Parts: sequence; C-alpha cells; structure tokens
Amino acid sequence: MQWRKGRRSDNVVDARGEGGGGMRFGGGKGLSLGAILLIVGIGWITGQDPLQILGQLAGQMDQQQQTAPATNGTGKAPPVNDEQAEFVRSVLGDTEDTWKAIFAQAGRQYQDPNLILFSGQINSACGFASSAVGPFYCPADQKVYLDMSFFREMDQRFSAAGDFAQAYVIAHEVGHHVQTLLGVSAKVQAARQRGERMEGDNGLLVRQELQADCLAGVWAYQAQKRLNWLEPGDVEEALNAANAIGDDRLQQGQGRVVPDSFTHGTSQQRQRWFKTGFAKGDINQCDTFSARTL
Repeated sequence: MQWRKGRRSDNVVDARGEGGGGMRFGGGKGLSLGAILLIVGIGWITGQDPLQILGQLAGQMDQQQQTAPATNGTGKAPPVNDEQAEFVRSVLGDTEDTWKAIFAQAGRQYQDPNLILFSGQINSACGFASSAVGPFYCPADQKVYLDMSFFREMDQRFSAAGDFAQAYVIAHEVGHHVQTLLGVSAKVQAARQRGERMEGDNGLLVRQELQADCLAGVWAYQAQKRLNWLEPGDVEEALNAANAIGDDRLQQGQGRVVPDSFTHGTSQQRQRWFKTGFAKGDINQCDTFSARTL
C-alpha cells in the first residue's frame, strides 16, 4: 500500500504516555495477558460479552484511575518523525476525503472524528478502556481510540500482518462513526433499550459490525479509485484480517464456539461484507439490517 500518497489528517491526537501502562487494580499490579485470555474464555463459555466483563473489571480500578479526565481531543499532534503515526494520519485523512464526498453527494455534511492514539489505557466518554479491548469507537464523543500495539498483536497473534490490514481496522472504526452520523447507532441503542436481541449470529450487534465492515470496503474502493495506492496482495491482507477476527475464529482458539454470543460476525461474514463494499464502493449495498442472509 502506497500510503504516503494520502493526505495527512490533522485530527489525530497523541495521548500516548498519558494513561499509564495497562489495566491496573488494587496494589498497582497489572492484569496479565493470561488473565485477560482467561476472562475472554469465561465470557465465551458462559455466553457473556468478554468486553463487558473487562469493562466491569476496569470499573474496579482505584479512585485515581476512575477519576482520570476523559481525553478532550485537544492534545498534541503526533511527532512528524513517527512513521506509524504518519500512516494513521494518512489513512484517517483519506477516510475524511472519501466520506465528505459521499455525504455531499447525498446533500449531507460529514463531520470528521478525532482519532486518539493511546498506550495501555484511556478514559473516554464511553468509560475507561484498556488496550485489551482493541481499537474502538465511542459514539458519545464521536472519537476513534487506537493503541497501535494492536497492530503488532495482529501480526504476532492473529497472523494478519500488512499495512492494508491495519488500514482496514481504522476504516472499520470510522465506519462506526459514519453509522453514528447516519443515525444507525441511535436506532441500535433504542432497540437495545426495548429489549431486542443484540447478540447472536443474527443479532443487531452483528449486523451493525458487519455494516461497518462493508463501509470499510466502500472507503477502500473510493480510495483506490482516487489514489491508485493499492499494491498486489493488499486486498488479501484486509480479507485475512477480517478472517482472523471473526467471532467463530476467535472462539475456536478458546476451544468452544458459541454462536449465541457472537457480536461481530463470523470470519466468512466479515470477509463477505468487506468485499460487498469494495466491489462497487456503493454505500447502498451495505444494508445489513435488511439482509436475509448475512
């Protein structure tokens, strides 16, 4: 991926080093990777969302951490000699260009999200989070949060290396921002409050996540059309990443697949919806909520 062709976004905020070195509980002892994996395994076995369990544990942190101020998006910019941050700025900048154009065609105005780079842990408007939850989007403050150590984990743990695989992850989170601006996220939240089914292989959370995958594909198509920056193997990198982080693939690593606990979709579904968006770059093809077959 010739990412240096992309325009650099000014909306990347460097909060690394401000949040400490990881999830810490009484006595200051960090939560080990083994403990995190155990929690994830328990969640999948019991049918609970592992992220909710980790979030509940994060809420038990000491008073100082609980009262840490939320990142306000006005922090410093990444240093210009940080190549990985430059990559993030390039990808985010192109998502801005893509979605501004698509929104303008529909007579709407796109609002750029901030992307917060953090290390270890961060306090967002959606609550406290550690890098264990991976990259995430917070609709309450309309910001994307990214600990770039996740890219290393993609390579080492998930065998999903490559710059376009990383770009897919960023574009997926920006896809959630697009959903917020279009009112999709609010509708899902309203359905949650009504008690409608969220998890499971046809649940609303899965449909929401798969739509974000499709929107990432829309961005990839439009970016390639504009910049011609993809190289041989790049699309395969994104599809490999989608395959590696499917619910069924992740749960297989824990020894048991529980479809009723799915929150993001299977590997096959995630690949399919990215390819659907990438095929024509048409946002109208991303209606996962009306699709009979995911």
